[in-house]
Amino acid sequence: MTILSSLISEIQNTAVSGLTKRQLRALTRITDLFVAGSGRHSKKQIELFDEVFKTLVAAIELETRVKLARRLATAPDAPATLVRALAFDDAIAVAAPVLSQSEALSDSDLVANASTQGQGHLQAIAHRRTISEAITEILIERGEPEIVRTVANNAGARFSDGSFRELVARAVDDAQLALRVGMRHDIPRHHFLKLLETASASVCARIRANPRFADAVKDAVTEVIDDINLELRNKSKDHAKAKWRVKQLQNWHDLGEGSVHKAARAQNFEQAAMALSVLARCPIETAERAILNENPGVVQVIAKAAGCSWATVKALLLMRAADRRMSEKDIAQAREDFERLETRTAKRVLDFHRKRRNMHGTASPLVVPGTSANLAAVMG
Repeated sequence: MTILSSLISEIQNTAVSGLTKRQLRALTRITDLFVAGSGRHSKKQIELFDEVFKTLVAAIELETRVKLARRLATAPDAPATLVRALAFDDAIAVAAPVLSQSEALSDSDLVANASTQGQGHLQAIAHRRTISEAITEILIERGEPEIVRTVANNAGARFSDGSFRELVARAVDDAQLALRVGMRHDIPRHHFLKLLETASASVCARIRANPRFADAVKDAVTEVIDDINLELRNKSKDHAKAKWRVKQLQNWHDLGEGSVHKAARAQNFEQAAMALSVLARCPIETAERAILNENPGVVQVIAKAAGCSWATVKALLLMRAADRRMSEKDIAQAREDFERLETRTAKRVLDFHRKRRNMHGTASPLVVPGTSANLAAVMG
């Protein structure tokens, strides 16, 4: 470390604010020394480098900071303090290399950076090889559309259930995002179904200008969705597990409303849909759509046909998979509607849906009026 000591002395001979070209050259040589010995420095040596860099990084010119950031971005034992200082640099040319590549930055460093810095910093973070759930939540919350698309396209990014829900919601008005989210291998099936339904609604909305073909196109889109869903369902381990569990309960003569209620309270979409489907004697895709449909009337009809009580219906309505975000007033109205709905009426609606499905050969969506107030139209 004799050369390093000499270079440090050379830099410290003059006040930091008065750095000369000679001192900048010395700093560059220190960086070269650090990179050349990368992986072999002792803890004490790294601390020494760290202190030198931390003192000087705030004073050196932009060009030198950029060069320093690029050199240290891929160094496995880069001084953490220096890397953090570069990551928070206002100049994105300085911050981007370390934000997108450096392993010296901890999750807490990245969370702090993503929470306070600008869009350029967020875009750099979105390109990291791996990104934790805590960081992706911030990127989705604060990021502009292109940043959200980038992180959705990042195979190394991890998303919480809430983040997937937000991605699907934002994809309603963003076809590029919808494609990237839909291509992710880790997207839970209930979010994928929601994405498919949203996409189909968007397609149908575009052709409503020609009502002559609206029903035909709607059925065609639904058929494609059902084909995709069938393939995904058959490949889903969670669905297979739910199917086995419900079959087991049937064999034990223990399948009932409690099975639906327990699964709904546990946020187990697969098991809730499967149990509801069996009890209501309706296709599984109908039960799945009912749980995910924003209109609470749909799941009320199927649950009533299945012989469920309000407690179970409420649990289904509050499942996070549907993201209904119902207020206390909405819940009260839904309860009033459900208690007014007769079982024979609900079964009649399901029977009509079943006949229509058989006639068209597709699992078209269960049609229920769009508002709680209009649910009375099917209660006559």
